[in-house]
Amino acid sequence: MLENLKQFASTFFVTGDPMIYGADVSIVLASVAIVFVLTYFKKWGWLWREWITTVDHKKIGIMYILASLLMLFRGGVDALLMRIQLAFPNMQFLHSEHYNQIFTTHGTIMILFMAMPFMFGLFNIVVPLQLGARDVAYPFLNSVSFWLFFLGAMLFNLSFVIGGSPDAGWLSYPPLSELDFSHGPGQNFYIWGIQISGIGSLATGINFIVTILKMRAPGMKLMKMPLFSWSVLSSCIMIIIAFPVLTISLALLFIDRYFGAHFFTILGGGNPMMYVNLIWMWGHPEVYIVVIPAFGIYSEVVATFAKKKIFGYKSMVFSMMIISVLSYFTWAHHFFTMGAGADVNAFFALTTMAIGIPTGVKVFNWLFTLFRGRITLSQPMLWTLAFVPCFVIGGATGVMLAVAPADYQYHNSYFLIAHFHQTLIGGVVFGYLAGLYYWWPKMFGFKLNDRLGKWAFWTWNIGFYVCFMPQYALGFMGMTRRLYTYGWDMGWAPLNLVSTVGAFLMGVGFLFQVWQILYSIKYGEKDLTGDAWGTGRTLEWSIPSPAPLYNFARVPRVKDQDAWMNMKEEMAAGKDVFEGQKLEPIHMPKNSGIPFIMSVFWFIAGFGFTFEWTWMGIIGLLGVVGCLFARSFQYDTDYYIPVSEVKSTEAALGRVV
Repeated sequence: MLENLKQFASTFFVTGDPMIYGADVSIVLASVAIVFVLTYFKKWGWLWREWITTVDHKKIGIMYILASLLMLFRGGVDALLMRIQLAFPNMQFLHSEHYNQIFTTHGTIMILFMAMPFMFGLFNIVVPLQLGARDVAYPFLNSVSFWLFFLGAMLFNLSFVIGGSPDAGWLSYPPLSELDFSHGPGQNFYIWGIQISGIGSLATGINFIVTILKMRAPGMKLMKMPLFSWSVLSSCIMIIIAFPVLTISLALLFIDRYFGAHFFTILGGGNPMMYVNLIWMWGHPEVYIVVIPAFGIYSEVVATFAKKKIFGYKSMVFSMMIISVLSYFTWAHHFFTMGAGADVNAFFALTTMAIGIPTGVKVFNWLFTLFRGRITLSQPMLWTLAFVPCFVIGGATGVMLAVAPADYQYHNSYFLIAHFHQTLIGGVVFGYLAGLYYWWPKMFGFKLNDRLGKWAFWTWNIGFYVCFMPQYALGFMGMTRRLYTYGWDMGWAPLNLVSTVGAFLMGVGFLFQVWQILYSIKYGEKDLTGDAWGTGRTLEWSIPSPAPLYNFARVPRVKDQDAWMNMKEEMAAGKDVFEGQKLEPIHMPKNSGIPFIMSVFWFIAGFGFTFEWTWMGIIGLLGVVGCLFARSFQYDTDYYIPVSEVKSTEAALGRVV
């Protein structure tokens, strides 16, 4: 019996690497610390009532962002480990299999478990407030979405210490991801972690499309809607079309692995290129899914801190919607070298270049908005200004990659690595950080410290260019991606060392941000007006910070674009912007524990199928069905906040209603 247990433990747990043992210890210590703190301060009930069971979009948004920052740390550590391995030739810091696992988890975590939840967090915090709504269209579904994402991410991250991480690359191309080359549970962790999280992403896309189309304040026509909300609509349209493709791709791969099918195995009559096409039919729209909301953030920040209405509002709207359509006609530029033929390559080269046009329109509109504006160099504005040259370089190198004949030189080289980090960090991460700084006072009621923020900004930005500029040159010198070691005679060592130094500088920038948040919790400047920056233009700045549970005591009536700026002008002229509107009881959804419990059952099902324990997978799926059944018979799902409570809440926030 004891020998059987030892044998099981040796295959179930990842062993043999000091870093894994360190991770085991840190996970155990962190878990014990969390349990101790919650028990000592008697916060278990508070955690369940206020956070785990909440359907409040603002709290769900905060949980998304906290989770994404944790994933940014995890993915960043993976990046630093890779850069240490590549800092010098013939390094023995990581062995080849461990290196493959780390670059696989790095890419997967950064795109699906960092960028996506960061984006969804900002969606949740901002969109209902910008629209003058009291919640999203489907609060219960919103909670389901978060917990599916979170437990899918936890399932994926568990592979680091249990079973072994996936090592077939962040898109898991066959045949590397088939059983012949990936025997263990690592690839199944990849499939089920992403599948469970992806269901939540699809539900979020549906939820916010309905919220935007059906829950805008009276008078807010679509062409009066803030540009961030427009960017969310564009992104969600792409989500509901692209994510089913990802779901099907991974389902077919799992059927290959679990049932012995041959969708993607050549010897069995399958075709691995079918998987590559399918995954990029999701993968390239995914790039625009995460970058378009960043464009919406830049639009809000530029208008607020230039103290001007955005230049070319209609062209900004049209360009975002054009991108949401064109994004589905560019996927094959990722494999110009596969031999599809000159006609296919020419079509996708042209569509890839064409999609740069609406992107350029937005950049020029931001610059024209800044022209002759009274610019305030706040922290959100700094990140926005840093984005412009960074994305221009990323766009220019993207056009170079779009030239099919030239792509034969750049393909799978470090030139490509530099390009997509240039766009995804310079476009997406810089944008989400700008949004985090911009809306932080609305979330928590205080600003983040400016001095520490500037230290973080400059170390991030200097580190970024030091890290990735050398990689363009390394690509031209012939260094291909996925290499885990190289010889002294290649001449790549100096540039790789410089790149590694830059990566650590970016890590220092992240540590400054952690310090900045902790410092500001105690010493941050309080937002006493609700309009933290004094020049807010949209409705989220019309209510207290942080926003009350119901958001708006009285639903605003919108007359023009930049609704809050318009209301401020009317109030300055002595007008009552809520004339004739009486306080009424506010209809709100009740909290529910079903989303969390159902997501736990999804986790159990995913864990069971990962280790091919069919009995556990079936138990998990039956639990999911049971939760859906219980929800279908749950009728007491909402309540009304009485007028007296609204008045007392507003009075406590310094508002007279």
